[in-house]
Amino acid sequence: MSEPFWQGSPDSILQQLASNGDGLSSAEAAARLLRDGPNMSVQARRRHILGELLRRLANPLVALLLAAAAIAGSTGDMVSFGLILSMVVLSTGLDVLQQRRAEATAEALKRSIALKVEVMRDGAVRQCPAADLVAGDVVQLVAGDLVPADGIVLQANAAQVNEAMLTGEPYPVEKRPGAAPGANPSDAFSGLFQGTSLIAGTARMLVVATGARTRFGSIASSLSAPADVTPFERGIHRLGILIVRMTAFLVLFVLLAHLALGRPPVESFLFAMALAVGLTPELLPMIMTVALARGAQRMARAQVVVKRLSAIHDLGEIDILCTDKTGTLTEAKIALVGHPGIDGEDDEHVLALAAVNARFESGLKSPLDEALLVHGGDGATEGWTKLDERPFDFERRRVSVLAERDGRRIEIVKGAPETLLSLCAQAQARDGALVPLDAALRVRIGALQDASAAQGLRLLGVAWKPQPGITRIGDDGDDGLIFAGLCQFLDPPKASATGAAARLAAEGIKVKVISGDAAAIVAHLVAALGLPAHGLLTGEEIAKLSDVALAARVERTDLFARVTPDQKTRIVHALQARGHVVGFLGDGINDAPAIRAADIGLSVDGATDVAREAADMILLSNDLSVVADGVGEGRRTFANIMSYIRMGTSSNFGNMLTMAIASLWLPFLPLTPLQVLLNNFLYDLSQTGIPFDRADRDDLERPHGWDMTALLRFALIMGPLSSVFDIAAFVLLLQVFHVDVATFRASWFIESMATQILVIFLIRTSLPFWKSRAHSALVGSAGAALMVACLLPFLPLAHYLGFAPPSLPVMAMIGGLLIAYLVAAEGLKHVALRAERHGRARRRQGHPHRRRPRHKG
Repeated sequence: MSEPFWQGSPDSILQQLASNGDGLSSAEAAARLLRDGPNMSVQARRRHILGELLRRLANPLVALLLAAAAIAGSTGDMVSFGLILSMVVLSTGLDVLQQRRAEATAEALKRSIALKVEVMRDGAVRQCPAADLVAGDVVQLVAGDLVPADGIVLQANAAQVNEAMLTGEPYPVEKRPGAAPGANPSDAFSGLFQGTSLIAGTARMLVVATGARTRFGSIASSLSAPADVTPFERGIHRLGILIVRMTAFLVLFVLLAHLALGRPPVESFLFAMALAVGLTPELLPMIMTVALARGAQRMARAQVVVKRLSAIHDLGEIDILCTDKTGTLTEAKIALVGHPGIDGEDDEHVLALAAVNARFESGLKSPLDEALLVHGGDGATEGWTKLDERPFDFERRRVSVLAERDGRRIEIVKGAPETLLSLCAQAQARDGALVPLDAALRVRIGALQDASAAQGLRLLGVAWKPQPGITRIGDDGDDGLIFAGLCQFLDPPKASATGAAARLAAEGIKVKVISGDAAAIVAHLVAALGLPAHGLLTGEEIAKLSDVALAARVERTDLFARVTPDQKTRIVHALQARGHVVGFLGDGINDAPAIRAADIGLSVDGATDVAREAADMILLSNDLSVVADGVGEGRRTFANIMSYIRMGTSSNFGNMLTMAIASLWLPFLPLTPLQVLLNNFLYDLSQTGIPFDRADRDDLERPHGWDMTALLRFALIMGPLSSVFDIAAFVLLLQVFHVDVATFRASWFIESMATQILVIFLIRTSLPFWKSRAHSALVGSAGAALMVACLLPFLPLAHYLGFAPPSLPVMAMIGGLLIAYLVAAEGLKHVALRAERHGRARRRQGHPHRRRPRHKG
């Protein structure tokens, strides 16, 4: 069917589907199931675990480590070969395992939806799995049922459907048979959509589309595009390229210089290869994985399921969070906020009448009825007795209840205000007097309705009339009703939203509200919460904008109303095109494409399957404060990873630069290839406490980013600084103490390890080191590695490592150089970190680097 299915008449659609009001035969249903496939919209396609491992091993940094392992193995250094290979396999294995465990947790969350439906087969009602439904089936639905497929209403009795998962609209929608002329699903009064739920009445539904052919399924299938790189993966890729370039430059320089000086080619090659391995941060994958895994554990305790480890980093990098309003900014629970009489002020008589009607209305209570009863309490309905009821139907659009108290018998009617007003000739004033419902009063009531609608309020009219001596409600059409007033309902703002939004703003994250609701509702909600929002675009306006024009508008627009799923995705891409890192929080089917398109997709445990499948994280508490907590966790994790990278690149570069320069004028190598690798290994072990470390407040206050220029600047400043003190140690060892080769190597090994390890406590913070206390785990790992490094030359195995124990005066000299180096490093680190501070300042001023939009899985 080319036109929307709800535009056709029930008879014509039954004919097209070769079905009838009694459904299909079992044989025909089986044949159609074989032809069309099962009614399943979300079928996650997981990569094979081997494919996941290979994808991670293709990362440039990991590839560099594997190349270093191959070089070590080819030169006979099997210890280094096994170490590097073990670190790579273990870190990538842990990453894959965490993702698999998170996917299993997310899979378990799917089991909350109903699996059985009542379907007409062979002329009788049978229960069958929802997955077995086919087009042409006739399904019986009662209040509380999920709609299992797309279809139309054949019969309905006061049927009301919650379509919030599709439209974001929290109020129930009335459904009735007939051809609905509108092309928009929100106009489809006869259309039923998979994933929505019947909350009142009953309905008989003709299934028109199943599986991927439903609106739910079409969105799900749109999410099957291949995964693209995430911000974290982009950063690691750029880091890998930077290290490869630094390594290639240093190795070629050393190799060519040694050959030019006539050094033995084999020895020169082995030394150059040792430098290459020494420059690679072997434990970086492990440090990153452990840091991210610890972040995932902490977030799990905060009721957040992390499906993708690197999403923790990506959440910390976002500078814009797009969110739907329902359930995040609002309570997703209808509340009565007013009950004005004809004078516009709240009237308790109006509330009492509406509460009596709601209490005695049969069937499952609608959210509006529940709100009336909660607000009115028992006092409003005490003493009343129900005599009769005329249920809601779509022609009358109202509910009538005949009730009595203290001998006074009245008929109470509530329903659509415009319908009730057309039936009333009188109105009741606050003092109980009856007044004519003339044109002037109708204008005042109409103005009250318009003002309420502008505030995003849903309205019910309340009217009544005396019925003395009557025991049953007649069919008089409710003539002679007396208008009492209105009941105003609202999905109330969430109390925590304002504080959470303020926390996000303090963290440098702009919140943008993207909703399917009307512009007036969105604007009023944001104003009620006091959110600093500017500019509003509607879906109709967005449809007229090109992608370039939209990218120009989204920068200064914070509110988006009446948007479609495709438009939500366009907004995300437009923000990314402006250089922003975008998070998207949503729970509905209509949110899923945008959740996937965002750099970090967030959903909640009560969300639709397709939204949870598209998300990188699932919040078990639907609250912006959880997001704010997660942002801090992501930034702390990134700060720790960057501490390792800054220290590793600068330290390794400084050491290798020292050896490269010294090897040109020393008659022997400063360290043997084995000692170079041992130095690098012990240094990496000293860093294993970094994932547990604290982060400075400045690292948590603003979005971070992978600034390779700043990282290179840091390495080029701090690395040569250590080289200056290394050269000084060389001169003193040879010219003052006249040590032999084995003692020289042992002395410089100790000096090198001490400077590398102790400078950790300076470089890990931009503050003076005494103002930022390191975590005990980092103190322990660094202390243990330093102790091993200092003891090695004095142990019996020192001879096998090529070391001889230094004398006490030599150790005192090393101590003096160490103190001088640390003082110089504390002063110079502020210059080295200045580039990062400038980068953060650029972000605060709103000048992000432009980048192309991306898709990710």
